Amino acid sequence: PVPGYEESSAVEQPASANGGGGDASATQIQRLVIQNADLAVVVSDVELRMKEIQEMAADMGGFVVSSNLYKGYTSDYTPVPEASLTIRVPAERLDEALEFIKKDAVEVQNENRSGTDVTAEYVDLKSRLKTYEAAEQELTELMENSQNADEVINIFNQLMYYREQIELVKGQIKYYEEAAALSAISIRIIAEETIKPVTIGKWEPKGVALEAIQ
Repeated sequence: PVPGYEESSAVEQPASANGGGGDASATQIQRLVIQNADLAVVVSDVELRMKEIQEMAADMGGFVVSSNLYKGYTSDYTPVPEASLTIRVPAERLDEALEFIKKDAVEVQNENRSGTDVTAEYVDLKSRLKTYEAAEQELTELMENSQNADEVINIFNQLMYYREQIELVKGQIKYYEEAAALSAISIRIIAEETIKPVTIGKWEPKGVALEAIQ
């Protein structure tokens, strides 16, 4: 099985050489699905959790796309570390990665997961690539056999256009394949101190009073 793909069966009815149809043959259509997630977790040690998540991504065969460690503040303006990072992990291990990120967290403030089926776009790109490559081959043969200089220049310009389109389509195909194979997870890591309630003596302000103090 290919990561990021979901298989479903379809039946094709090829025409026979005599035009009378033919036996139905089952083929497998692989659906290309891009799965991503984002979440925010509150932890007791921001820097340690950030390091653990980075190591997890590498151990799973993924990588860190970006990471940022910065300074946040509690309700009484005490500076505390906060972090944000984006990682990519194999799509088939997305659930495992999310469970690891949430493990031992003081709180999971939010978690969102999305899946985008790009099968139609992917199939269209593969079809366009096949058409462009056929045109490239035909133009190459025409140019090799042409004896007219003006005609050669005209064919060459068309050939350059199709080769440019081929590279663009190949790039889009590669993007879809990599995005489906490696899920992106965006994580915000929040220090536990930022969610502790404000207290003044024995009084714990709430509502408008808390907003005024903050």
